[in-house]
Amino acid sequence: MPDHTHAPAPVIHHPVPLHPSAHGAVVPASSSVLPAVTSVQLPDGRIVTGYTLTPTPTAPAHPAGSVPAWAKTTALLAPTVGGGVAAGGIGLSYAAPGLIAMSHALWSAAALLVAAVIAVPLALRTARRAITGGGGGSTRATTHITQNITATGLFGRANGTINHR
Repeated sequence: MPDHTHAPAPVIHHPVPLHPSAHGAVVPASSSVLPAVTSVQLPDGRIVTGYTLTPTPTAPAHPAGSVPAWAKTTALLAPTVGGGVAAGGIGLSYAAPGLIAMSHALWSAAALLVAAVIAVPLALRTARRAITGGGGGSTRATTHITQNITATGLFGRANGTINHR
């Protein structure tokens, strides 16, 4: 069980000095895994590891006076869209006489269809009268059909007569 009445002794690291170099210059000891961390051997032989303070030059995000990409794209597409609209207008102007002729032909076809729906039954009625001899001022006898149906009770059998006169 540790004794908590006394504070722990501080840990002090004493680097072991290496033999100083002959010229006494600062020499990097080894390359580190991290790019911003460097180990350096001081003139008294100690090796010190720390962050390097060489600022990395940053490129400006947008150089002054540059045009954004969306503006370039819009500027390139504008003549294309305008040219397409112009070509469509020219095509419609060339096609206008044909389109007008087609609309007249469609109206003529619709009128022919309506005339056929009205004229065919009239022609059939006239042809039937000519075949049966009903035309020419003579009166034709009409057939009258009468039906008499009787039933007794809710579920009784129905009886009926049909008269042709």
